[in-house]
Amino acid sequence: MVQLRVRPKTATVLAGLLAALAACSEEATPERPLQAVEVTEVQPAPYSHTVALTGEIAARFEASLSFKTGGRVDRVEVDVGSHVEPGTLLASLDPAEQQADVTSAEAAVRSADAQLRQAKAAFERQRSLLGGGYTTRSSFESADEGVKTAQGALDAAKAALEQARTALTETDLTADTAGIITQRSVDAGQVVAAAQTVFGFAKDGPRDAVFDVQEQLVTAAGPPPQIEIALLSDPNVRTTGHVREVSPLLDPQRGTVEVKVGLDTVPPQMALGAAVVGRETTPPIEAILLPWQALVAKEGRPAVWKLDPANDTVTLQPIEVARYDFDKIVVAAGLANGDRIVVAPAQLLRPGQPVSVAKPEAKR
Repeated sequence: MVQLRVRPKTATVLAGLLAALAACSEEATPERPLQAVEVTEVQPAPYSHTVALTGEIAARFEASLSFKTGGRVDRVEVDVGSHVEPGTLLASLDPAEQQADVTSAEAAVRSADAQLRQAKAAFERQRSLLGGGYTTRSSFESADEGVKTAQGALDAAKAALEQARTALTETDLTADTAGIITQRSVDAGQVVAAAQTVFGFAKDGPRDAVFDVQEQLVTAAGPPPQIEIALLSDPNVRTTGHVREVSPLLDPQRGTVEVKVGLDTVPPQMALGAAVVGRETTPPIEAILLPWQALVAKEGRPAVWKLDPANDTVTLQPIEVARYDFDKIVVAAGLANGDRIVVAPAQLLRPGQPVSVAKPEAKR
């Protein structure tokens, strides 16, 4: 066996080297600092939100106007945007065909009247002859039947004349109530059929503000008690309204539902087709509000980092979000009054990680 002998002086040098190496190792692996975080304490606060949508003014009652008879349009007296009163002439047809029908019907009435007079005269002769025994009962009854037939022909001719005269008056299309022309689909010289739409008509009276509303807003809650309506071009022109009708049909392309808001009063500036803004503000409620920076996800669900004050570690806390606002989230469930939630940096943490709470800077 070979034994190594270390001199005392050499041993002292080795011990010094080992101590130096240990010191260098400790300096190379310093203790990692704790992650500094900003926290906020959960405290319910009053909260309300405003929904604003753009729509347009529409008439409560609309109608399509048309001629009751067909023909060629002779003239058009109004255009889109024209306000008319009851009895105003809107358009007229060339009455030549209807006038010819009246003339023919009048001639038919005169002819039937002459036939009736002849039949009556023949009947009177047969009655006299029958009383003297100079004719037969069969001839008398035949004359009586002739009177009845002629009377029926005259009645039919008079009815046809009345129809022809009515058709002549129907060549003029007039307004039966006050309103505004919203659509025009004919020009002079155009041939139209009976009942073909000629004008769109909005009756004077109540007005609606019509909005295309996202389905989620319609199904989330019932109709609000009152909606503020303001003119888009002049917000100082405003009124109020109430939801009057919600369409049961969903627009498949835009995912919206048509909502009609009946205006309580109609300012003169809110003409048909005017763009308006409708605003609805919900009543204030006690809610938990957090900055959107605090929101993270856990298994695809919203969550936040909750600070344990006993050991200054963080854990993921699932929450239910009632609403996402521009700069904050409204928490519906998952947090309690007094909970401390990490605001930032929420994306750099892991479960159970110890952290240090950063003190807010002093206000200057």
